[in-house]
Amino acid sequence: MKYFKGSFVFTIICLGLAAALGFNATGTVTGALSTVFICAILGVLEVSLSFDNAVVNATVLKDMDPLWQRRFLTWGILIAVFGMRLVFPLLIVGIAAHLDPISALDLAIKHPDQYAQILSGAHVGIMGFGGSFLALVGLKFFFDAEKDVHWISVIETQLAKFSKLEAIEIVIVLLALFGISKFLTTSEALTFIIAGIFGIITFIAVEAIGTLLDSEDASTTVAKAGLGAFLYLEVLDASFSFDGVIGAFALSTNLFVIALGLGIGAMFVRSLTVMLVELDTLSSYRFLEHGAFWAILALSGLMFVSVCKEVPEVVTGLIGAAFILLALYSSIRWNKKHPEQASQD
Repeated sequence: MKYFKGSFVFTIICLGLAAALGFNATGTVTGALSTVFICAILGVLEVSLSFDNAVVNATVLKDMDPLWQRRFLTWGILIAVFGMRLVFPLLIVGIAAHLDPISALDLAIKHPDQYAQILSGAHVGIMGFGGSFLALVGLKFFFDAEKDVHWISVIETQLAKFSKLEAIEIVIVLLALFGISKFLTTSEALTFIIAGIFGIITFIAVEAIGTLLDSEDASTTVAKAGLGAFLYLEVLDASFSFDGVIGAFALSTNLFVIALGLGIGAMFVRSLTVMLVELDTLSSYRFLEHGAFWAILALSGLMFVSVCKEVPEVVTGLIGAAFILLALYSSIRWNKKHPEQASQD
């Protein structure tokens, strides 16, 4: 429980703020309790749908020094809650409706239904960006010639061979963008492809920054490498959160209630990530990491599909959870069959 103390304190604060928002809006205790309930549900949904995010985060965080791990929990949660769950939707609405940030905030407060409609209208572009970025994250893991542990061997051994082809993952994502765009209207297709290209550019930029920082002299390598990994984790978290931010409007159109609810979930996901790292869970369960990256590819595919056909969030969450649970089960079976190797890991 020690890993989640901060998360529980954060939850109490957020629920208190939610109660204040509800009472201010309705003037009744019932309204306050209803808002608290919605906020809590959003937090639970965010955690249940983001376990694969925690596992993937742990693969990066385990190589960061303790200072940057703590910053991931402090600075990172500020970016996750106020950046991705509050500021980001305002920016999207501002761009889509040609509004300045203050006007977008005013719209969110005074006309939440209209605000939600505009944000939902940006669904195609958001999914194009997030889907492309996550696809590259997943493909990079499997297109690795040095990867010697395979979970679904018949597939993963073949994928590893593709690492010999330069930028093959980018080609695959571009082809996927082009293929999906054929099912969209001309304007939507253009938006989808441009957003997808920006997702690719963002991935390349984050990778480049990490490479540049890693190549610095030894005296500054640790700090700068930590910064590069931190930036990577924040963009990764953003990509994971896109569908959650939009889907949250099914429960509430209040921007601040959504930010508080999803923020609770984001905090627990971060605490879970730190727990996985400190308990060395990824080493103990050798296929857990593989399951998370398969879940990423599945999420990326569903984000692409969702621009043509509605995909319920529960489907997204269940598929991700299924990969994680199957990978965990396979890891436990492997540990039982190879106890000596498991103890060495």
